[in-house]
Amino acid sequence: MMSYFLRKLLRLGVVLLVVAAASFLLMTLLPGDVALALLGNDATPEAVAQVRAELGLDQPLLLRYLHWLGGFLRGDLGRSYITQVPVMESILDRLPVTIELMLLSQGLALLIAVPAGVLCAYKAGSRIDQFANAVALLLLAAPVFILAILLMFLFALKLRWLPSTGYVPFMTDPVRNLAHLALPALAIALAEWPSLFAVLRADMIRTLQQDYIALAKAKGLGPAFILFRHALRPSSFTLVTISGLQIAATIAGALVVETIFGLPGIGRMLTGAVYNRDMMLVQGCVAVISVGYVLINFGVDLIYALLDPRVRQ
Repeated sequence: MMSYFLRKLLRLGVVLLVVAAASFLLMTLLPGDVALALLGNDATPEAVAQVRAELGLDQPLLLRYLHWLGGFLRGDLGRSYITQVPVMESILDRLPVTIELMLLSQGLALLIAVPAGVLCAYKAGSRIDQFANAVALLLLAAPVFILAILLMFLFALKLRWLPSTGYVPFMTDPVRNLAHLALPALAIALAEWPSLFAVLRADMIRTLQQDYIALAKAKGLGPAFILFRHALRPSSFTLVTISGLQIAATIAGALVVETIFGLPGIGRMLTGAVYNRDMMLVQGCVAVISVGYVLINFGVDLIYALLDPRVRQ
C-alpha cells in the first residue's frame, strides 16, 4: 500500500505542475487587453502602457509564468485587478460556501441513488425498475439551471417553504444555513443522481448473478442482508469513482446554481470575474478549482485501492 501511495503521490506532483501551467496559459490565450479593460476604450496609449507595466503585462510570457508559479507554490495568487484584494483571500472567503454546496448535493445524490439502485437491481424488469429508469432518463436530459428554476418556482415562490436567494453561514444559524442551501443542493443532486443510479444498478445486477450470492441465498440469508452485506461493496467500485468525479465536477453546476440562488461561492465569484475581465482572479479560481479536482481524484484512487487490493499491484 505504501509503494502504491508513493507512486500516486509522485504522479500527483507532476499533474499539479501541468495544471498550474495550463491554468496560466489558458488566461493568456484569451482575447482582449486587461489594461484597456481597466481604463476603458477612451484611454490613451501612454496610460495603457503604464498600467501594463504596473501589472507586469509587458514582461515576456515565460518570466510572467515563473513569477506566477513561484507565488502559486507559496499560496500567493496575486491581487485582483479590480478590487486589489489578494486573490487567495477572496477564494478562501468564498470556498466554504462552495464546499458545503458540493458535499450537500453529493450527499443528497447518493441518498437517492444508492437505495434506488439496490432496489431496482433486486427487482430488475419490474414496474418499479422501469419507472425509476424513466425518471432517471428524464432528469439526465434536464439542464441543471432548468431544475434550479423549477425548484425555486415551486418551493420558494409558490409554496414559500424555502428562501429563494441569500446565504447564512452555518456557524451563525445552522437551520437557516441549510434552508438557504436546500434548493441549490437539491437542484445539483437531481442532475447527478441518475448517473450514479445507472452504474450502481448495472453493477449490482452483475453481482447478484455471482455464485457466492446464490450460496448466500441457499444458506437462508435475508434479501436485505445479501444486498447490503454481500452485494453492495463489490458493486460500489464504479460508484466511488464516479461519485468522486462528480464532487469535483459540481463546480460546473455551481457556476449556474450559485448565480441563480445568489450564493456567495466561488462559482458566482468566477462568473463575475470573467464578466469584469479580472484575469488575475479568474486565473486563481481556475487554478484552485483544477487543484481541487486533481486532489479529489487522488483521494478516489486511494479509496479504490482500499476497496479492491488488486488495484495496488
